[in-house]
Amino acid sequence: MDRAALLGLARLCALWAALLVLFPYGAQGNWMWLGIASFGVPEKLGCANLPLNSRQKELCKRKPYLLPSIREGARLGIQECRSQFRHERWNCMITAAATTAPMGASPLFGYELSSGTKETAFIYAVMAAGLVHSVTRSCSAGNMTECSCDTTLQNGGSASEGWHWGGCSDDVQYGMWFSRKFLDFPIGNTTGKENKVLLAMNLHNNEAGRQAVAKLMSVDCRCHGVSGSCAVKTCWKTMSSFEKIGHLLKDKYENSIQISDKIKRKMRRREKDQRKTPIHKDDLLYVNKSPNYCVEDKKLGIPGTQGRECNRTSEGADGCNLLCCGRGYNTHVVRHVERCECKFIWCCYVRCRRCESMTDVHTCK
Repeated sequence: MDRAALLGLARLCALWAALLVLFPYGAQGNWMWLGIASFGVPEKLGCANLPLNSRQKELCKRKPYLLPSIREGARLGIQECRSQFRHERWNCMITAAATTAPMGASPLFGYELSSGTKETAFIYAVMAAGLVHSVTRSCSAGNMTECSCDTTLQNGGSASEGWHWGGCSDDVQYGMWFSRKFLDFPIGNTTGKENKVLLAMNLHNNEAGRQAVAKLMSVDCRCHGVSGSCAVKTCWKTMSSFEKIGHLLKDKYENSIQISDKIKRKMRRREKDQRKTPIHKDDLLYVNKSPNYCVEDKKLGIPGTQGRECNRTSEGADGCNLLCCGRGYNTHVVRHVERCECKFIWCCYVRCRRCESMTDVHTCK
């Protein structure tokens, strides 16, 4: 790295330090910024200069080899959030300020990160799940010395059923342990009833995300025997794809539970007639109802759905009726030009035709 680049990096770090002093609570969710950081940037900056809280920095310093996994976990969570909500009124959009301001100076998801809504619940759950998934995957790949495969499943099985544990089972317990250590902020360190309720909600949703990864663990087996007879099977536990975990968390989002904004001994459902129904650790919880995502609200950083592309024939969330909130839609024709009917000509080039097509595109008014 040349001298000018080093000077620029030093100025960037100094600016972040100043912002952290001015806005000490802004760093609580700013580790998520690592998910949009350019490849290699977090490693170059080092733990002390990253948008992390003091506990996270200390853990990062003790385990710097986990930094690529933390970055990958944040990337996984952001990518899955945007994928699951790409057709919804709230589409898990990253704020413009987060991409243009100095690293971590602005919360990645803006208002939604601290609003206590269903959207907040999903963000915290999917980001915690992404961290579990990434760290566990790194362990199984042998990228770290203090964790590897799940050693508790090295022996045993069922001789009568013709299978035994073997291979490399994903050590999801280590991933969950690290996620708790890195993300969970003690409630006792906060002041104010509202802050404690929101923190308790976020901690619960962090755990719900981790439980989703554990719940979808599956068993894979490989057959051994003469001519593939499968006389004996070697089996191991593996995590599901993160897309599948995202689908489960989206379902939890759709069935999330509103809780009281007052904590006594434990969190309770908001509706008094439902309080006898227990809250499970894999449920997503929220305190406040979601705002109106149909129209722009500059104060809250909500862009609204005007100009969003919709599907005229769909009855789902991506349909023009729902996405445009009853305002109607505009239709314009887009011309596509592409190469087609390509043929290989001896010797040695490919000849193609130039094809044009016209497509109707519908956007919300």
